[in-house]
Amino acid sequence: MATQQLNPALRPPAHPMANPGYGKRLAPSQSPRRADDFAHLPRREAEVADYIDRQAEGADISVKTLAKHVPGYGQCAMGTILKSLSAAGHYRRIRQCVTSESGTNHWVWRSYWSRTARDDAWWARFAAGELGASTIPASLARSAAYDLLARLGRIEARLTLSAPECAALEAAAGVWFERGASETQLLSALTAGLPAHVSHPYGFVRRRLLDKLPPEPPAPRMVMECTECGVPGDPASLPGGLCRACTGAGTTAHDLLPPARVHDHVDQLRAALRTSERNET
Repeated sequence: MATQQLNPALRPPAHPMANPGYGKRLAPSQSPRRADDFAHLPRREAEVADYIDRQAEGADISVKTLAKHVPGYGQCAMGTILKSLSAAGHYRRIRQCVTSESGTNHWVWRSYWSRTARDDAWWARFAAGELGASTIPASLARSAAYDLLARLGRIEARLTLSAPECAALEAAAGVWFERGASETQLLSALTAGLPAHVSHPYGFVRRRLLDKLPPEPPAPRMVMECTECGVPGDPASLPGGLCRACTGAGTTAHDLLPPARVHDHVDQLRAALRTSERNET
């Protein structure tokens, strides 16, 4: 008599997320996903790159966690793979200064991932704040804006708009998404505290889109780190995201970002934040 299998095969556990504010971050201007995105990489690097690429933003992609959830690779091998992915232009470790909801300033360590391989000059521009880290292309922002405006009447009947009115307001609403606002934030700004009757929905929505528009996001405040050892440095001293010691080329004090410069940079950021807070009040 055949023995019935009582327990189905266990599915592999879902990949864990990092603590809020940390983990995987997507570099801007990604190409659409394709089957041959990582065909230029060796087999094991391509396998891990594909795995990382499929994880959600904020996923924990540290060496320890990846080694635990990607079968066949220990921590030593995974560290070598991430080093290769960094050299290939897909991965960078960056120390970033952020402001919490309470207004305090602190540093977080983030792993930026790019499906599209980037050269060192591109990553240097990104670390210098010349490329947006959270904005989306204007065409996608406008498309998302039109979709939200078209659905607005079903969410709040007092704000029903016609198709021409949605088209007229599409660009103004799209700016919200370009500046990093979520759909929930935009809907809240449009629908919160409505009067009992809205005589002219188009004019009302237009006024709120303009009056409550969030400020442009500040330029990212970043310091790049070596993917292998974590030492901070100027992008020019970290070709492929690696310091000279980790590439075997040797390192001099001139190559690294001195601790005094890091502290001085932090002091300048804190002073700028205090000035900004005084101006807002």
